[in-house]
Amino acid sequence: MDPLVLGAAVAIVTILVLFSGVSVALGLLIVSAGFLITFDGIRSLELMPEILFGKLDNFALLSIPMFIIMGASIASTRAGADLYEALERWLTRIPGGLVISNLGACALFAAMSGSSPATCAAIGKMGIPEMRKRGYPDGVAAGSIAAGGTLGILIPPSVTMIVYGIATETSIGRLFLAGVFPGLLLVGLFMAWSLYSTWRSGNTALLNSGSYTWKERFEILPRVLPFLAIILGVLYVMYGGIATPSETAAVGALLCLVIAMVIYSLWHPRDLWVVLRDSTRESVMILFIIAAAGVFSYMLSSLFITQSIAEWIGTLDVNRWVLMGAVNLFLLIAGFFLPPVAVILMAAPILLPIITSAGFDPIWFAVVLTINMEIGLISPPVGLNLYVINGIAPDISLKTILLGSLPYVACMVLAIVVLCLFPGIATWLPDVVMGIAR
Repeated sequence: MDPLVLGAAVAIVTILVLFSGVSVALGLLIVSAGFLITFDGIRSLELMPEILFGKLDNFALLSIPMFIIMGASIASTRAGADLYEALERWLTRIPGGLVISNLGACALFAAMSGSSPATCAAIGKMGIPEMRKRGYPDGVAAGSIAAGGTLGILIPPSVTMIVYGIATETSIGRLFLAGVFPGLLLVGLFMAWSLYSTWRSGNTALLNSGSYTWKERFEILPRVLPFLAIILGVLYVMYGGIATPSETAAVGALLCLVIAMVIYSLWHPRDLWVVLRDSTRESVMILFIIAAAGVFSYMLSSLFITQSIAEWIGTLDVNRWVLMGAVNLFLLIAGFFLPPVAVILMAAPILLPIITSAGFDPIWFAVVLTINMEIGLISPPVGLNLYVINGIAPDISLKTILLGSLPYVACMVLAIVVLCLFPGIATWLPDVVMGIAR
């Protein structure tokens, strides 16, 4: 069979298997085993265990459970509520300070937790009721939190960036730095749209949140500054050459647990058990997907599908931006149906040779890919953040949440266009801090 036709068959079968409700990791293993047996014989399965466990034989993978523990220890406390309240007290004098507080809290909490659903849940529980109480439109209240929560996979430290770095053998340090300015760009676009839509509603009175004394503003800082100090410390240790990303993640996880115990009295063994249990569950899920994706990539390579697709695209006489547009469309559609980790592990090894041969920077592409995955988090049918928001505020219909999030999808598309016009937004900081990659 022609490798391109075989590749199309693999894509169709993979989609059908994943849509059947099977877990992503198990689905990839089933598809891989089925095609290997069909075209290479039963003996081809002898290599599967070696590939499966060999994919996990990577010290850099240790950073994934460590960063997850770091985020879980924060998400299990009132850190999100305190962060939101602190920003509200300090930004209350700014017109539209409440919506800016929500988006700022989402950005900071995303940096601390690295999890989009956790950011939505933590900030949304406080932010959505408060905005609705003060007259903000339901679409702005729900959509801004849903969109702000997606920042968790872009602003460092990001588990998604770690997975991309491992899948493509790209520097994780550079990837973290590359997400800083695009993350700030998205925050700025989200804030601009939120303020515009609030002003357009006609109720200018709701642009002013209230007033707090200086004492009330300063008294809450001790509860949030330690966590922010950890984030800055993690980045300093990593980029100061003091420790590797895995070692830094381990220290950060320990410090976050200690601070959660000291500030929020997270001493009870049952509470600590919940943090470690949830972290282990999520870590195992991600690592299992990574291992299964390794087998899936081996199957594609063994059947010459990867090489044939890359060769076929290389023969296309099209402008490289047309090619990038097609890649973005593919990522966007894949992100509608699959979690970001699965899309990255399945697509990145195939797409990386294509985009590099077209002259695109792999670090820049990681940011573009991640923003595409963010769009998937607030787009049906699988938009996870939409359902998290609906669970927090069940009286806001899913349709209202979806319509409220669509302008933020447009902001993300605009961010991708801006990054295409000015790629230095993503590549300048890594080059300055770590030197120009050769």
